[in-house]
Amino acid sequence: MTAKVLSLAAIGVLVLSWIGVATALAQKPGGVLQIAHRDSPASMSTLEEVTISTVAPMMAAFNNLVIFDQHTPQNTLQSIVPDLATRWSWNEDGTELTFRLREGVRWHDGQTFTAKDVQCSWDMLLGNPLRSSASTRANRGTGTSIGSPQTAITRRLSI
Repeated sequence: MTAKVLSLAAIGVLVLSWIGVATALAQKPGGVLQIAHRDSPASMSTLEEVTISTVAPMMAAFNNLVIFDQHTPQNTLQSIVPDLATRWSWNEDGTELTFRLREGVRWHDGQTFTAKDVQCSWDMLLGNPLRSSASTRANRGTGTSIGSPQTAITRRLSI
């Protein structure tokens, strides 16, 4: 009987200590994001730097329109899940992709995230960000337009 009481007491102490550790390790709002990394990224732009040195640490800081489900062992079209886009759809001939953007998203400076931000990112991906969107679309055959502040439409030419 004494052994059972001691065993239960030891288990109780372990459970209480585990609860204390879990509380201490809980995430707290604000502060500094610290990531151990083997390299110093050239920039924080995942649009301009595509090495693991930039992508790995910046994925913790930036969102995407969509992302592969991190709990699915292999990436497929079916494992794409929403992030900043709440839903998306293709037109009938597969030349236009429309993203409905999550509402209430703000940048670090408090500015609202809109379809213009998506358009800026696509322009950056497609070429020189200093060129106009119309020029980029004409030269590359694809681009983004804005249906409303919360709707971004990505177009590509038929091949």
